[in-house]
Amino acid sequence: MIAATSSRFANLARAAAPAFALLAAITILLRFPPEQYSFYPQCPVHHYLHILCPGCGTTRALAAVLHGNFAEAVRLNALTTLLTPVALLIYGVAGYRRILARKPLRLPQPPPAAIYATLAATAFFTIARNL
Repeated sequence: MIAATSSRFANLARAAAPAFALLAAITILLRFPPEQYSFYPQCPVHHYLHILCPGCGTTRALAAVLHGNFAEAVRLNALTTLLTPVALLIYGVAGYRRILARKPLRLPQPPPAAIYATLAATAFFTIARNL
């Protein structure tokens, strides 16, 4: 009986860990806006090559979304702004289904077509934003 309880607790702790990490990231972005604090990492691609990588502007875009400025977030990084909710929804639904089925939690395994489509969209986005 004790082993089952500790196993259930371990599964719940694993299920709650991403939510706590997300809450911590949200708290940091709200308390320390990227425009005002310089401890956020700088993009090495932009620093050395002077081009915008697919991730450039992501931190500022997420902070803008948290402050309710969706238009500014899309201007800063449209790819992140539009795909993050989709990724969170997919991860959340997959995790919730695994919890209900009492299966161990793991990251979703998207089909290869979805991975290739995401990579193609990222490449297109990178080229388009640097023209």
